[in-house]
Order: sequence, then structure tokens, then C-alpha cells
Amino acid sequence: REPAVVPVARLAGVTREQFLRDVYPRRKPVVLKGMELGTCTTKWTVDYLSQAEGSKEVKIHVSAVPQMDFLSKNFVYRTLPFDIFIRRAAEVKHKEYFLSEDEKYYLRSVGEDARKDIADIRKQFPILAEDVQIPEYFEKEQFFSSVFRISSAGLQLWTHYDVMDNFLIQVTGKKRVVLYSPRDAPFLYLSGTKSEVLDVDNPDLEKYPLFVKAKRYQCFLEAGDVLFIPALWFHNVISEEFGVALNVFWKHLPAESYDRSDTYGNKDPTAASRAIQILDRALKTLEELPEEYRDFYARRMVLRIQEKAYRNDYG
Repeated sequence: REPAVVPVARLAGVTREQFLRDVYPRRKPVVLKGMELGTCTTKWTVDYLSQAEGSKEVKIHVSAVPQMDFLSKNFVYRTLPFDIFIRRAAEVKHKEYFLSEDEKYYLRSVGEDARKDIADIRKQFPILAEDVQIPEYFEKEQFFSSVFRISSAGLQLWTHYDVMDNFLIQVTGKKRVVLYSPRDAPFLYLSGTKSEVLDVDNPDLEKYPLFVKAKRYQCFLEAGDVLFIPALWFHNVISEEFGVALNVFWKHLPAESYDRSDTYGNKDPTAASRAIQILDRALKTLEELPEEYRDFYARRMVLRIQEKAYRNDYG
């Protein structure tokens, strides 16, 4: 059956004060319209982009199919000069290609050393950064990263969550974003931060029968729209057209809550990681018991977790 779709709220002309007072505390996604983003929304044509940053090399994802799967790794990493990459990503059919003439391209900018440095458009793409006015709806010291993203038309990214709040700024092109609440994690068949359900429009319900219980939120982003994605909200992104976007992540928990080795903004907070390790050890300990005892004490553990940690308000 078709899942019920909840449209994401769209708000125009929201000031920083209104956002922090009325929108942010609700911890729900919202599309902010009419924000001042600088000259990027008009300047960033294919020609301008390719000239502005020239032939610097970028590492990209290349996929023979539109639906990218991070779990099975159905894509390859390749390197191209930025200007050539931009032109290829904007094409539908390619004369030059790695896998197939209709392959899809995806750039997710990283730091100089991806293992140590965060993505920051001001450092990796300084000329383009001058065209962007990032909405500073958070304190300067909370800033974590600004991730430059470019996608071929039709490309679909896997469903995942991030542990930091972020703005998805759609500079050019159109996207469809499907989101799920953190409360619906039990229905999303998680592997780490990612959902195993690739096709959210036509899920395999024999394999993923609980997926129908997940409430689907959805929005369509056009050039100039900004989507606020609260931490822990799952999101699945389809580029309906070739497009350029910028993600800005910021720390909404105290800085020491985050894993210092996290350059992507998707490692669980250190306390959560420790709790999961303790739980894994507890479950290993239960293996010393016969099956009926294991089952009984595992159920008691679940009840303890529900009693101590679950929120009761399901608004």
C-alpha cells in the first residue's frame, strides 16, 4: 500500500530570532524560503562553476545506477578535474565515462585529509565560498562543517541520519527529500547510521515488513530553499535535476559530547557509543544462559530500557 505522506512545513521570511524561538525547539524538519543566500543562486551556472574553480582534482562517487547503496558499495570512487566533473555531472549521456554512458556522479566535498579535516567550502572552494551567504542561525563556535554537494539528475542517496543539526541549502536544481522521525528507527532496518531499505517508494515488504509503519515526511526543494534537518532525523535525497547544494552542520550538544575523530558529522556521540558497547557486552553475557532464560532476561532488559529512557510524549 502507498505510505501516508506528511508534507514538511514551509515557512517564508523567518528571522534568526523567530527560528530559534518558534522553529528550532520543535525539533522537526522545516523548509525555510526566501532566505538571503548571496549571489550563488544566480551565478552558479555550469559555465561559471567550471571556470571559477578550474581543473583542481576532486574525488567523486560514480554509479552505473541512480540508486546509490552505501552498504553494498554499488559505486566506485574516481578522480576528475573539477571543470570536467561539473560538465559530466550536468550531462545525461556521456561521450567519456568510467562505467556506462548514463552513469551518475556525486561529489561530497571532504577536508584536505578526509580522516582528519572537516569539509569547509571556504578552504576547499574559496572562490565559490565568496558567493555564498550562509544563514548563521547558530553561534559561530557551534559551526562544524560546510559540505559542498553536486549531483547528477536522478541520483538517489541512501537513507541515513546525522548526529548534528544541519541546513541543506539548495543552491541550484531541484531535490525531493523523504524524512523519517528518530522515533521510527525500529521500522527502518538499520545498519549503523544507514537504513537497508533502499527504495523508499517501492520497498520490498517481504524483506522489510515493518517499514510500512514508518511515517513518511516529504518536501521538494527548489533553488534558494533551505531545509532544516534536526539531528537524528533520517533523510533520503533524490536529485530531480542536476544540482548544487551546501550542507552546514553545527554542534547543538556541548562540544565534548561528540567524537573528536568524527570529520563527517555522523559518528554517534561518545556516551551513546559507550552505552552500545556496554549493551553488546551484556548481550554476550546472556549467551551463557539457556535459550528460554536468555529470552526472558532480554525482555526484562528491554522493559528496563523503555522504562528508563523512552519518552512518553509521542506528539
